[in-house]
Amino acid sequence: MPERIVSLLPSATEILCALGLRDRLVGVSHECDYPADISDLPVVTSSQIASGQSSRAIDDQVREHLDGNSALYSLNNELLRSLAPDLIVTQALCDVCAVSARDVEDAACGLATVSEVVNLEPANLQDVFATIRAVGKAAGVAAQADRLVKGLEIRLAAVIKRSAAIPPEQQPSVLMLEWVDPPFNAGHWTPELVGYAGGRDQLGDAGKPSRTISWAAVRDADPDVLVIACCGFGIERTLDDVEALYREAWWPDLTAVSNGKVFVIDGNHYFNRPGPRLIDSMEILGHALHPDVHSLPRGLEGTFVNVRETLFAS
Repeated sequence: MPERIVSLLPSATEILCALGLRDRLVGVSHECDYPADISDLPVVTSSQIASGQSSRAIDDQVREHLDGNSALYSLNNELLRSLAPDLIVTQALCDVCAVSARDVEDAACGLATVSEVVNLEPANLQDVFATIRAVGKAAGVAAQADRLVKGLEIRLAAVIKRSAAIPPEQQPSVLMLEWVDPPFNAGHWTPELVGYAGGRDQLGDAGKPSRTISWAAVRDADPDVLVIACCGFGIERTLDDVEALYREAWWPDLTAVSNGKVFVIDGNHYFNRPGPRLIDSMEILGHALHPDVHSLPRGLEGTFVNVRETLFAS
């Protein structure tokens, strides 16, 4: 059974802690920030993208790195060796999300202590459940993983049951964005979550990567509800970008905008991390779409805002 685990992505850290393995974690990535008690762990990765930049500048730099086949993230191999992990959990799903799988494999080859590297590649919600079980098996806690997944499935079924009672004509069209400048639709598991929450997803490609779209596509889709959960951004940072959109001449003509149905969700912690809190994400969205049907679970207060009520309350 592994006793020294390094997690190289936030969702893996959340999975490990949800499985009761916090005490076995010896290192995390620079983006791991939940749960709070992992803040004192050694950080074994760093980003090549400077913080505090505009969304457009961040996107430009990411594309430049990817087009040039240069790494977005660095792995501190010396620190990794000193931590002597016997299990490393990482991902091969997205080059923008964490250290590349190849870099991790190369580093692991130089470690005498590592017995296994687990790569997580979920494309939909069932895949996420499977990754939880895979991590549990690798860490020697398969029974705990099974219990965790079953608990998440119970919550999922409860939301699905409530949404099934909503008449089709009352299920709004929903467009989910995970970046604003330029706009990215939300793919992978997000279209599923929209459907479970009682909405009809627009433009999203279920099970496929998120992709850049045009604002013309957003205008043409003209959703009843627009939800923005920027990857890596909390609510306040996302609102900075969204406020600029209200100065665009065409923006007020969107149905979602004119009806006051533009929501910002904490995208740093919800929707963009394929771990246990995807179920929280669905519950948040369900409440935003149908507050009379889906109550907001305790502890999820402040995870989303209505833009009109927040920016233009006065």
